[in-house]
Order: sequence, then C-alpha cells, then structure tokens
Amino acid sequence: MKCLILAAGDGTRMRIFPQYSKLPKSLIPVYGVAIIERIIKTIKKSDINDFIIVLGYKSHLIKSFLEKRKLDVNISFISNLDWKTKDNAYSVYLAKKYLKEEKKFLMVMGDHLFDERIIENLIRYQSDKILTLVISREKTLKEDTKVLEENGLIIENGKNLKKFNAVDKGIFLCQPQVFDYFEKAIKKNKTQISEVVNLIAKDKKADIFDISSISYDYIKKLRKRVNLWCIDIDTPKELKKAEKKILEKITKDPSDLVAKYFNYHLENFLTTKLSPLPISPNQVTLFVNFLAYITAFLFLKGQLTLAIILAFIVGVIDGVDGKLARLKMEETKIGEMEHAFDFLFESIWILALGTYFSQAFSNNLYLILSSLIISLTGFYRFVYDRFGKITRISLDMIDSLSKKIRRIAARRNIFNLIILLTLIINKPQLSLLIIFFLSLFTACFYTIQAYRFLKDNKKITK
Repeated sequence: MKCLILAAGDGTRMRIFPQYSKLPKSLIPVYGVAIIERIIKTIKKSDINDFIIVLGYKSHLIKSFLEKRKLDVNISFISNLDWKTKDNAYSVYLAKKYLKEEKKFLMVMGDHLFDERIIENLIRYQSDKILTLVISREKTLKEDTKVLEENGLIIENGKNLKKFNAVDKGIFLCQPQVFDYFEKAIKKNKTQISEVVNLIAKDKKADIFDISSISYDYIKKLRKRVNLWCIDIDTPKELKKAEKKILEKITKDPSDLVAKYFNYHLENFLTTKLSPLPISPNQVTLFVNFLAYITAFLFLKGQLTLAIILAFIVGVIDGVDGKLARLKMEETKIGEMEHAFDFLFESIWILALGTYFSQAFSNNLYLILSSLIISLTGFYRFVYDRFGKITRISLDMIDSLSKKIRRIAARRNIFNLIILLTLIINKPQLSLLIIFFLSLFTACFYTIQAYRFLKDNKKITK
C-alpha cells in the first residue's frame, strides 16, 4: 500500500508567529522531529514504505529536508504550482498517475499528527466503498470539519454544518475510483476535499472509520493504557496539545516510589530539553553506562557518599534514553538491550559494595549477601519478563496488591534509597542485609503471583 501526503499549503495561522514564520508548517519541529517526518515514521510502523508527497509552499525546503534525512522509504514528490489558487482537492488529483494502479491507498494531511494504532487498524478495515474517512466523536471546535453520518455512511461533511455527529480527522483510505470524483469536482470549481467527499457521499460510496471502534490494549512496555489521539496542527495551541499527547504516550507509568515522586519529573524535563539537540538515545545510553561503572568503582573504594549521589544521577539519566528514543522515534535494536546493560551494572554495584564491606569488616558474609542479591534479582527479572511475554501484562500490575508492592519492590532506586538511609544513620553495612531480605521477598511474592495468575487463567498459556 502507498500513502499520499498533502503538504502544499502555507500554514498561514502558524506563520504569524516569529518562530514559525520561515518554515513550511510540515517542517515545524515537535520535540526536535519535523511534523512530516513524524507522519512518515508513524505510517511506516504499519509497513507502508512508499510515499507520494504533494508540495507547494517552499517545496524546496521540504524536499531537501527529506532527502537528507534518509528515512529508508521511497518518496515521490509532486509540485502543485497552483497551490495559492487551487486547494487541496487539486493536490490530490495531481497524484492520480502515481496511484491509479493501486488497489487501495492511504491519504493524510501534512499537518496532522496521530496515533499509529489508527493507521494499523484502518488499513485492515474491510470496506467496499471507494472512500473511508476516519472520524471521532469528540467535542468539536469551530474550525473543525464536521461530519454527518448515518449507519456508517457519510451523508455530508464541511466546516459549517449545523447538523453533525462526528469530526473529520483528515485521514482517508481510498480506492483509485476517487480520482474520477476529484476530476469532476475540479471541473465544477470545487477545490476542497470536503466538497469531493460530499459528491462521493451522494452516490453512497463514502463510509466512516470511527476511532472509538478501535480497542486498545494495555501497553506492557509503558505499564499503562494510552488513549488514541489525532490532532490537526493549525495553531501554536494545537502544537502544544500534540506535544502533551506525544509525551504522555511515550512516558512509562513510574514503578517504585523514587521513580514516581522524583525521577519521573526530572526525566521528562531532561528528555524534552534534549530532544531538539543532536544527541541520540544511544549516546545517552553510553553516557549512562560510563557513569554507572564510575559509580561501581566508587562503591568498591568505599566512597559511598559520592557513589550514592552518582547512583541517583544514573537512575535519572537512565530513564532519559528510552524516553528520548520514543520521543524522537529513534528506537533501535541496541536500545532493546538496555535492560540487560542495566542489570549488568546494577549487579556490579552490589558486588562492589559487598567486596568493600567484606574487606572493611573482614567478613565474607557481605560478599555472600551480594551474590545472593544478584541471584534473587536475576531470578525475579526472569520471572517478570517471561510472565510479560506469555500474558502481555506486567506482573506488577495484575492486581491492586501487586501495584502497591511494586512501589517498594527490589529495584535499583529502592536499593539506592536503602543505601542512602543507612549512610545517614552511619550503618551502611546494614544496607546489604536489608536489600537481601527485600530481594528475597520480591522474588517470592511475584513468583507466587505469577503462578496464581497463570493457574487461574489457563487459556493464556494455551
């Protein structure tokens, strides 16, 4: 399937603001990623790799930008030289020769940002109509294109409808026959897509795809559900709304107490500040690991105060790389191995601390405790990961008790907090003993929880 992106307009309402005045709207950055790049990357997640982009205002800037970005997709550019006088219907018609042989094609606006799950479900939608319009049932704004539909068929759409029951979201699934209607409309001086949709609707060949019909599951990686969204960016206010939605979508539900009340806000602040900079998530990961092994060295040498301060810093920055990858749409295979790298340096921290205490107090008990902690946390993580793969649910979210226990479970942040508190009372050697019992409790608790859940839900394992 191919995708047609309409990006010929000049975005007048955005250009009145100085920071956006020199850019075509589709090149305005959202957390460091241009709108049109976000659109392409979002659609690419549904295995669509062929794009036709209709350009007009400052077309050379958009074309040059996309050619330099190397997004690993095929892009054909079309110039709408009459973009000032002929509206978006004409832009669509210009793409006829690129799409006339397609069974179906996707069409989106070059200033809309949307959840990838909308595209995933839309391209699977079975319809015999030549045009399917994505709609929502949300509260309408004055500038929205309204839709009146009955029994799934579009009756009428337009900005000034007095009777309507849905909102046009600017995403279409089309068959090539739509070009016959676009040609007919242009001959009648009808230059708006909505006018063409009305022509198709009169022949009962236009239906709707309601966003609310999409069932969206719990996202295990984020430990939460995220509402579907689609935003037309016409004003700075809508741009801020889109940024808020994107940040919400990429942010995990905090796990432990430290992450919830401390790391969460710092991570979001740092991520948004780093996003416009030429810093990749993998570079942040490398920096985190560099700091982590300095921390391990400080633990080994008994520089506990400095080590624990650096450990908390590592905890915050370690949450940034994943968020930055999701925010900038730069997730990689290396990034998927992040948790393995984390477990490695966390284990070395515990081992370094046990080695230091064993030497300082001439007692191998601390080294034994550190080895047991590493084994227990390793086992707990194995159970946690396997449970997630089997059920697609996070083990620490299966019931209210699990959600409460996860706030104090055996995680790096809680370990750091324990070490800090024992340092404050000048009994740092107690930290390993407390961490051992916490690790033992966590491993036992979640193993029992996993067993009980899988036993009660046998269908999941079949």
